[in-house]
Amino acid sequence: MKLEVKDIVYSIDSKLIVNGVSLGIKEGEFVGLVGPNGCGKSTLLKSIYKVYKPDSGAAYIDGKNIAEMSSRDTALEMSVMQQENNVEFDMNVFDMVMLGRFAHQKMFGGYDKIKERQIVLDYIKEVGLEGYEDRSFLSLSGGEKQRTLVARALVQKAELIILDEPTNHLDIGYQYQIMNILKRQKLTVFSSIHDLNVASCYCDRIILLKKGKIVDVGTPEEVFVPYKIRQLFGIDTQITVNQATGKPNIIFIPELVS
Repeated sequence: MKLEVKDIVYSIDSKLIVNGVSLGIKEGEFVGLVGPNGCGKSTLLKSIYKVYKPDSGAAYIDGKNIAEMSSRDTALEMSVMQQENNVEFDMNVFDMVMLGRFAHQKMFGGYDKIKERQIVLDYIKEVGLEGYEDRSFLSLSGGEKQRTLVARALVQKAELIILDEPTNHLDIGYQYQIMNILKRQKLTVFSSIHDLNVASCYCDRIILLKKGKIVDVGTPEEVFVPYKIRQLFGIDTQITVNQATGKPNIIFIPELVS
């Protein structure tokens, strides 16, 4: 499943938020979107998965314009996990994950309920929540809620998944646990990521975004170098190699913050 973005522009009150972004993600790639707060990461992602309508430009899945696809057809090919997941009504974990199967279920009960139930149970187990099926979603910890939402996204069985900072506000253990779950799915993944070391560890390529424009694209080794990080975040760093992963390890030097 290949994703292409061509010249997306999005503005609010004549202020450019996303400024002519074009990018391509190959089938099976895990690509991270990195940049400072307010640079347009979430807006770009929402312009791709149809929360926002761009001023111009478009996004394509295997050559098909996403804006012209029905909600059901889109859900069969692209799964989304948004940053904002404020649930105002409660349900149990099983039902929350089952929501991800809506595109596969025909009206008037024309589907195999036993098979659908097993698919949901399999993904609840995949994210480490076996035995939580009847637990109230709102009673869960932050990490458990995120794993439930990851299961809901994965249960769609779409080959492309887009995530908006899936590990934001989680402690270190949960951050890496969720990224491990995503990495082993062998999907095409496009995710905004807040933590540079998490992005370095899991991403095949990194897209650097600043003021709504792409400023660099490359492997973690190519883009996570001190002068590029300083240009993006205004902080000095030292880069070492993580001996366990072979990936760049970013050490921040806080006393040199500008």
